Amino acid sequence: MSVALRVAPLVFVAAVIQVATIGGLRILGAEPDLLLVTIVALALVAGSLAGAVAGFAGGLLVDVMTLGTLGTTSIVLVLVGYWAGRYGETTGRGRAYAPSLAAFALTIAAFVGGVALHVLLGQPVSASTALVTVLPSALLAAAVVLPLHRLCRRLLAEVVPYERARRVELV
Repeated sequence: MSVALRVAPLVFVAAVIQVATIGGLRILGAEPDLLLVTIVALALVAGSLAGAVAGFAGGLLVDVMTLGTLGTTSIVLVLVGYWAGRYGETTGRGRAYAPSLAAFALTIAAFVGGVALHVLLGQPVSASTALVTVLPSALLAAAVVLPLHRLCRRLLAEVVPYERARRVELV
């Protein structure tokens, strides 16, 4: 079974849960983003290409389901998936803190990128709301990513061999 056949249902379920139940929910001032955390966990295990494709597909699903501006979520999640995958491929795959660190940093980057993208498109954005919720959301993402990362490692164990990261040499 290929990586795509294992990743697609997980991304689809995360997108549906994000839109149907979690969208608009606040937990201690944080807005949970299950799809972003799922993309980070998948990309850490499967790599940058799989992370970028999963980010695009998940973002497109969310944009279609919410009737938002088509492609805005996809652009942000493609970059999140790619950079999480690169982090996993180069330095973070075998480290215990890698999922939490990647989810924390990329949640902040996704908030900043999403706000910048909406400003560039001329859409109204509440910067004060985004700035107040970004840190609690990043902390929540760092906590939620650990069980999802374990699940992704189990689902993709046969397809993607799990190895400790080798030292990266600059050429």
